[in-house]
Amino acid sequence: MELLIDFQIDEAFAGVVDAQDLKTLVTATLQRHAEELGEAVEVTLRITDDAEMQALNHAYRGVDASTDVLSFAAQEESEGEPALALPPELVAELERHLGDIVISYPYAERQAAQFGNSVAAELRLLAIHGTLHLLGYDHAAPDEEEAMWAEQEAILAPYGDAAIARRNYPDEPNIGA
Repeated sequence: MELLIDFQIDEAFAGVVDAQDLKTLVTATLQRHAEELGEAVEVTLRITDDAEMQALNHAYRGVDASTDVLSFAAQEESEGEPALALPPELVAELERHLGDIVISYPYAERQAAQFGNSVAAELRLLAIHGTLHLLGYDHAAPDEEEAMWAEQEAILAPYGDAAIARRNYPDEPNIGA
């Protein structure tokens, strides 16, 4: 499977984010699901600040607060929506794009401190979590949460971070801001 992971890291965080580390974890997550995916997959991973994350969270979820990670799946289907008539080459390009993951670095930093993790470990968890959402995982129901947490744990285990994969997230989306 050919993978293209496009990193967009705000300049303020460029010196503190290990893009190669995150690429390794996103790749590991996608490779575990290679049979479900096409021959080529593209994902965009953006590291930004709380202000941008708050704007996105408000626009897309109606929550006027920052959050740790948001995923925007490109392959979501809308019932009753007409299909677009697109040129074949554009259809192929769009089918490769799995979606976008956006992580707030300051939020991840606060969350890491709250849970006693390194920021690097927190970013790895959030990158995996976001990728799993793009793959259709969710945690709204207990059985979904169990499946998603188990998958996070399995992916993180070789990196020594498996213990952080099963923590309970607070209902309030705004940690320490």
